[in-house]
Formats: sequence, structure tokens, C-alpha cells
Amino acid sequence: MRFLIIGCGSIGQRHARNLRTLGHERIIGYDPSLELLGKHGADGLLQPVTSLDDAFKQKPDVVFITNPTSLHLETAIRAIGHDCDVFVEKPLAHTLDGLSELVKATAERGVVSMVGCNMRFHPGPQKVKALLNERAIGKVTSARIQSGSYLPGWRPWQDYKQSYSAQESLGGGVILDGIHEIDLARWYLDEVTEVFCMAGSASALDIEVEDTVELLLRFSSGAIGEVHLDYTQRTYQRSCQIIGDKGTIFWDYTQGEVRHYNADDESWTVYEQPPAWEPNDMYLEELRHFMDCVETRQPTTLPIEEAARVTAVALAAKESAQSGHKVQLS
Repeated sequence: MRFLIIGCGSIGQRHARNLRTLGHERIIGYDPSLELLGKHGADGLLQPVTSLDDAFKQKPDVVFITNPTSLHLETAIRAIGHDCDVFVEKPLAHTLDGLSELVKATAERGVVSMVGCNMRFHPGPQKVKALLNERAIGKVTSARIQSGSYLPGWRPWQDYKQSYSAQESLGGGVILDGIHEIDLARWYLDEVTEVFCMAGSASALDIEVEDTVELLLRFSSGAIGEVHLDYTQRTYQRSCQIIGDKGTIFWDYTQGEVRHYNADDESWTVYEQPPAWEPNDMYLEELRHFMDCVETRQPTTLPIEEAARVTAVALAAKESAQSGHKVQLS
């Protein structure tokens, strides 16, 4: 099986290394940066190609799309046009324009697709999801989900102002960058029907996109959710609290545990993540899941069709923040 990675920045490199860990050796890489291509060609991480035309002439079976968000749609449509299975890094897109065409092309070509929301493969959210599936807290009424960290600290080797995260034209801003939490909210509580958002550049960061967001969501079940996102917290934070009529579930990334309060017997149960767990493990599990689906021709946990609905929620949040009005989703 031959793989093509389009975009050889940090996440593209991670996927290349993990593919090799799983025993896949035939990895082609394309990036407009000849410096990056030369480096990773020299270190044997991938076989560099200097144009996408040359890349597709080598007939890849699977394409990883890890270039800037603003290029995801056109790149995915091109890969699907070559009948390649596709893995697209989050977020799927920065606009609704062309999204329905991508969904249609994916279905018509019968390719296996996945959008990389790796937090679904973290043991914490997986345990939260399992407890919800068991109705461990009864009927869910509300949720609080948050993530925050300091953007200049993400990639210390790079001027944060030059990153795609900081540039509107490349699909940046913490709403799309923080789509993990929007995806988790929908994964936990089902379809979103209403969105209201306040967002803006509230810090001293020199960027042209929103760095602080408060997002309210109503779900088809009637539950209400709150999502907080920011680029400004100096201490990394990621957590959730889900409230039901028979208890509460808490998860905290930094503490590495899920806590479940059962109101029936007033008891607490704590689930700790495996002691040897490290962040790359969730990327490996994500990749194993995707490759299993490629081999069995089964749908992934987040195919393009479903990821398009997550994207619609994020873009509705941007629309609400700009207009000051609630946005209804069909």
C-alpha cells in the first residue's frame, strides 16, 4: 500500500512516523517547502516529490491531507478524484462553499474517509462516552467543555504570528482550531440544533483572528452545552463536566482521570488513564482505526459526511459571533 502525505509540517511528520511504527514503509511526501522535503527525504521519513502531479502519478492508495485548513477542500476533492482513501486533519474546512460537493464525491467514489479528531481516541473522552452510552448519569441536561493554552507556546521554533492558527486566510482562529471540543460536545450529546457565540481578540496576542470564545449549544435531546476555547491560558487546560439527572461525569486531561458521581447511592468512582499512556498513543490508535477501516471498507468514527456537520457547527459559531444572533441548524 502506498501513502501520500500532503503537508509535511508537524502533524504530517507525526503521521509519517506513526505509519512507519505500524509497519508501512511506502510513504510519499509533498510540501511547497523544499527545505522540509529535503530534510525528511534525507532522514528517510518519506520519499519527497516536488509537485502534486508527480505525487498522483505514483498512484497512492491513501492520502493524508495535513496542509493548511484553507486548502483541505480542494486537496481532498482532488485525492478522491483519484479514488484514494483520505484522512483529513481537523478541521475539515474553513468554509461551507464546496463542502456538499466533497460529501457527494466521497459517497459516489466509495472511498473510506476520516477527519482527524484525535481526542476521540484519548482514554478520558472514550471513558466519558462509554459512561454516557451506559446512561450512567441518566438523562443528560447540560455540559461544560473547555480547552485553553497559549498559542505562542505551541510551536516555539516558529513565530506564532506566521502560523496558520493566527491567519484568517488560512482557516485560523480558535473556533476552527479548537474544533476538537465542538466535536466532543456533539459526540457526547448528539446533534446541535442552535448555536450562540461570543468571540473576539481579547488578549495582547498580535493575531487577526479570535483568541477567546464562549459558545452555547442546544442539542436535539434538549440538553444545553457550553464550550470555552482560548489561545491565551499559560497553563494547558482541557476538561469537561457532563450533568445528568442521576449524576455527573468529570474529565480532566492534566489530572489524567475521569470521575463519576452516582446520585442513587451517593458514590464516586474514579477511572485513571493507563500509567504508561502518552499523547502519541491516541494518534497511533486513531491511525490503527483508520487503517482497519481502509482494509475492511467500513465507515470510520468520523467520516467526511459527519465531519461536515461538525464543521457546520463551528462555522455557525463564527456567524453568530459576527452577527450577535443565535443561529439555527437544520
